[in-house]
Amino acid sequence: MTPQLDAVFREAAEQVWPLPHLPGAVSVVRRRARAVLANWNLAPDLAEDALLVISELITNAVAHARPPAVLRLSRIVDGRTTLRIEVTDAGPAAAGGRPVVEPYPGECGRGLGIVTALATRCGTRVHAGGVTRWAELLAA
Repeated sequence: MTPQLDAVFREAAEQVWPLPHLPGAVSVVRRRARAVLANWNLAPDLAEDALLVISELITNAVAHARPPAVLRLSRIVDGRTTLRIEVTDAGPAAAGGRPVVEPYPGECGRGLGIVTALATRCGTRVHAGGVTRWAELLAA
């Protein structure tokens, strides 16, 4: 067979949004992300897990980091569907500063644990522009 016939079909899609550094940013961006995930025809359980990961990463950036921040969603279909979620911010906020998003009592500090539990892979990349926290979710 020729290499063209042996090649696996690969489809990719990507959406990128700036994240307003405001308390209402999480709900606004979550609604936009929900629409994109629905348009990508993801399985409902994958879409719900993705929305939770998106919410946690955005909340972390808005509450604990300096602006600007950006959300990048990528869908790759390469035999399986992989959803990659990245939130990039300008790095940690100065110590002693109050968070923009006030956490609910008893809920602070669990976000990255939730991301780790839901993601197939996740991590943090520190670079000249700041910090990128990412997670990948695979369709079942």
